[in-house]
Amino acid sequence: MGIIYFMLVISLLIAAFFLGAYIWATKDGQFDDDYTPSVRVLFDDEIKKEEQKTKKTNDGDSEV
Repeated sequence: MGIIYFMLVISLLIAAFFLGAYIWATKDGQFDDDYTPSVRVLFDDEIKKEEQKTKKTNDGDSEV
């Protein structure tokens, strides 16, 4: 019977830890931007192409 009380206390401590982590993340602004992640995948390829063009022009300038 003692192990049930021990496991109950441990599970409540773990639950309190995760609740505290959630509250901390919410107050820190982790969940503020809901829109950008949904559209980021749509523009990912274009950004990479522009970065590669920029790298090629920067690499060419540094070699001259």
